[in-house]
Amino acid sequence: MRGPVEETEQQQRRGQAKYMGLAALVGLVVGVLGTVFHLGIDWLIQWPQWLGTVVGGPWLVVSAALVTMAITVLCVFLVKRYAPEAGGSGVQELEGALEGLREVHWRRVLPVKFLAGLLSISSGLVLGREGPTIHIGASVAAALAEWSRIIDFERRGLLAAGAAAGLACAFNAPLAAVLFVIEETHRQFPYTFRTYMGVIVASCLSAVVLQNLTSPAPDLDIMVHAVPLWSLPGFLVLGGLLGLVGVALNAGLLAASDFAAACEKRLPYAYPAVIGLMIGMLFVLAPWAVGGGEAVIEELASHNPGFWVLLGLALLRFLTTVTSYSTGVPGGIFAPILTLATCVGLAFGGLANGLGSDFAIAPTAFAVAAMGGLFTASVRAPIVGVALAIELTGSYTLLLPVMITAVTANLFAHWAGGRPIYEQLLERTLRKAGIDPRVATSREPIGLG
Repeated sequence: MRGPVEETEQQQRRGQAKYMGLAALVGLVVGVLGTVFHLGIDWLIQWPQWLGTVVGGPWLVVSAALVTMAITVLCVFLVKRYAPEAGGSGVQELEGALEGLREVHWRRVLPVKFLAGLLSISSGLVLGREGPTIHIGASVAAALAEWSRIIDFERRGLLAAGAAAGLACAFNAPLAAVLFVIEETHRQFPYTFRTYMGVIVASCLSAVVLQNLTSPAPDLDIMVHAVPLWSLPGFLVLGGLLGLVGVALNAGLLAASDFAAACEKRLPYAYPAVIGLMIGMLFVLAPWAVGGGEAVIEELASHNPGFWVLLGLALLRFLTTVTSYSTGVPGGIFAPILTLATCVGLAFGGLANGLGSDFAIAPTAFAVAAMGGLFTASVRAPIVGVALAIELTGSYTLLLPVMITAVTANLFAHWAGGRPIYEQLLERTLRKAGIDPRVATSREPIGLG
């Protein structure tokens, strides 16, 4: 006859097995949805070429501007009418849901985030697909949690697993996805054995689905050799610069969003219409200045256009990033951050190499390091920044330079008074919802396995 302790252990094992099964299902479903989302964007974003077969010259510029404007306004309408929480990135919504301050309304978020995200990112707006896939992943997890009727701490853990699966699928970076949940949501994540393992299982299976349907290769094809140890001080300088750029970028994102909100009160849809027109024009006239940027990163890495072009492109992409995100359409900021970082890193590498032949290092090494540095300066998650830059590019020989750049960027961003972008975006979301941002749920750690 079994005693009560043994029965409790059996129940715990059954609970763990059930939860792992749910996490695995989340990973598989999110992997399929995220891959379809990814491939859909890659196909739809070719529309300027299709349009060019019909019209040409100035009419192509005008037509492209009108197309992007129409898509932007349509996506804003879909978000405002059907799922206001689907606008922008999904990360702050996830953090709010884990903290008990926001609700994942998956029935409306899932279709709106998928459709409007697909349209907005492929329209040419400077947005990343990782924001929508993170929110899509959390929505899938919310649906399965509701269906399985699991308890609250497991539900919150499953939301985090879904978000990690979404990020893993967006960038083919399962390790960075796991670290993102652990580092970025460390205050909200209900850390137990089963929830932690659930995040890993969901991330791995999502990446497996992606690699089976696409390719197992790193998302960005950038091969960089190891750099000599004497060059590491250069990465310290780069990190300090990126720390300041990250603080400025966060301030720009918030200021542009506030300005867009003020315009919306006076003249609805005018602001996104103007931004859509501008982005559509640039899509034809200066395609490197718009779009999420993955293809731009590879082009810049293989065809370095020179210091002044890179500096001008960095300034232009800074502006298109903050204005695109402020329209309120679904879209993330990871990919735009990485592209902006590539511009800064390549420009810095070119400038450093100009100091003399003794300092000659491949500028792409600085570009990869800059990805981790600028991500860290904005998001303030250095471990994630390092893992993401390495997994995306496959440049494992640059682990030390990327770490040095990310840590230095984090320090300079902190000293400059910067705060994590998603923390600020969540506070802004809560204020709009009439919730005091200082409110926080007090949850005791749960000791279940």
